[in-house]
Amino acid sequence: MDSLPFVFSNQPKWRVLRHVVFWFLWFVFQVFLYSFSPSPALQQKTFLERINFTAPESLIYLVPHILMAYSLMYMVIPRFVITGRYGRAVVLTTIIFLITAFISGLLSLTIIEYLRNFRSQQFIPNQNIIHSQPLYIPLGGAMLAGLRGSITIGGLAAAIKLMKCFYEKEQAALSMEKDKVSAELQMLKAQLHPHFLFNTLNNIYSYTQDVSVVASNMIFGLSELLRYMLYECNQPFVPLDKELKMIGDYIALEKVRYDEHLDLSVNMPSSSGTLRIAPLLLLPLVENCFKHGASKMIRDPWISIELTLNENLLVMKLINGKTPGVKASPSGIGTANTQKRLDLIYAGKYEFQALDEEDMYIVNLKLWLDYAPFDKPIEPIIYFNESRKNIQLSDR
Repeated sequence: MDSLPFVFSNQPKWRVLRHVVFWFLWFVFQVFLYSFSPSPALQQKTFLERINFTAPESLIYLVPHILMAYSLMYMVIPRFVITGRYGRAVVLTTIIFLITAFISGLLSLTIIEYLRNFRSQQFIPNQNIIHSQPLYIPLGGAMLAGLRGSITIGGLAAAIKLMKCFYEKEQAALSMEKDKVSAELQMLKAQLHPHFLFNTLNNIYSYTQDVSVVASNMIFGLSELLRYMLYECNQPFVPLDKELKMIGDYIALEKVRYDEHLDLSVNMPSSSGTLRIAPLLLLPLVENCFKHGASKMIRDPWISIELTLNENLLVMKLINGKTPGVKASPSGIGTANTQKRLDLIYAGKYEFQALDEEDMYIVNLKLWLDYAPFDKPIEPIIYFNESRKNIQLSDR
């Protein structure tokens, strides 16, 4: 997209230039169109005289055309068409067409009509004649005539907007896929063979069971995390229960690392049925609570993690304390990638809010998930060691 900034760039200078050029070309097209096919009153005039007549009229008609185009491009398409709410899109588009046609009809019967009479030197005011004819009869015809031009420019603007949206979404998906492949290649270069890694961890786990229960549990938890990341996350979606269990394992490891110095409150659903979610979508947000919250506080670090389910709506609220008056540390690529994945995978199906308060940082996420046709119900989350008893499980 960088090679075509005039078409795809969202920088203000390019956007303004792009819109100015678009409406200038449409204005020129309208002027020449109505000059080649003039009304009966202009047929005896020369082509240049016709342009002199049609140019002001085309400029006035730009008002309803602009209203139509921007209503479709910035309200109907992004809010209803892209999100799949086609019924509402059809109803709203019909209303916008009627409003635009009504405005075009009023302009045609008032400003345009008076302008034509004035410029052709045939304007003779006669209030009796004007008021003796009902307004709705000529207004209906003028609305139909105005609707013709409105549909043309509306369809053109909508087509351009849709093509741009689909192209940008495709490019974002390709960019994310490229980043994913690059990250996987880097991981493959650095990682040991998974079987060797897990066998080694299991051996260490067996040796530490008699020495330190905490250490053996941490090794086992780390092994489970690595197993999930290497083997379970290759699919576009995974069962939500597995994702929640992975988050619980990660929190348990962090809790042991902080010992008793961290005030940690965790509330997660014990089972989520057959809901599914994109893998490793929530982990960066939880990780930031520890990385940019607890680890930066000198005294009394605290974190609150709450996940609730209401049918297929997942609500996640993360709150971590921070030193008063200190601006929150930048979250790095983790949250940025999460935001990109939400835009691509859950467009129109999520709400995300991050608040940087005086003494805390708050993240609110609402995510509408899909169900998967699993043959068997997924087992609820089970924590296997003593260090995880402090994690509170609840059915919501």
